[in-house]
Amino acid sequence: MLEIGIGFIVILIIILLLAIVIIYNKLTVLRKRAIQSESGIDVYLQQRFDLIPNLVEITKGYMKHEKEVLENIAKLRTEYNMNKNMEAANSLTKQYKEIIAIIENYPELKSGEQFLNLQKTLVKVESQLQAVRRIYNNDVTNYNISISTFPNNLIAKLFNFKEMNLFELDEDKQT
Repeated sequence: MLEIGIGFIVILIIILLLAIVIIYNKLTVLRKRAIQSESGIDVYLQQRFDLIPNLVEITKGYMKHEKEVLENIAKLRTEYNMNKNMEAANSLTKQYKEIIAIIENYPELKSGEQFLNLQKTLVKVESQLQAVRRIYNNDVTNYNISISTFPNNLIAKLFNFKEMNLFELDEDKQT
């Protein structure tokens, strides 16, 4: 009788350890997938910010009195490239939108071939950025749900899995 009880306990421990390993691996895969998605966002933010010097160069001759905006964009772009933080990305996005609004006041600039080509490229990059942002937010949501549901939440706490933040720019919070 004692042997059956010990055998049952051993089998129960093996099943429990197997469940822990399976849940741990699932959480690790979800976290890695979210981290990988985040790198996609960084790629498109970098592409967007790499186009800004072209936009500044094209608009310089038309917007001499907007020099402060152009200089601020250059400074913020450098800051983002050094730190890769969302605060710099948000500030740069605000300045980017401001320069686009200013350009609306210059019809001869908007009709220039260089500007039109750059504008097409910027629209494409913005579209791609939105797509990878949706993928990232989906991956993060799946991960966060997984670490907050039972029994995964027990394993998540045991192995220090932390919730991840969704990717939102300030412009998203205003709409």
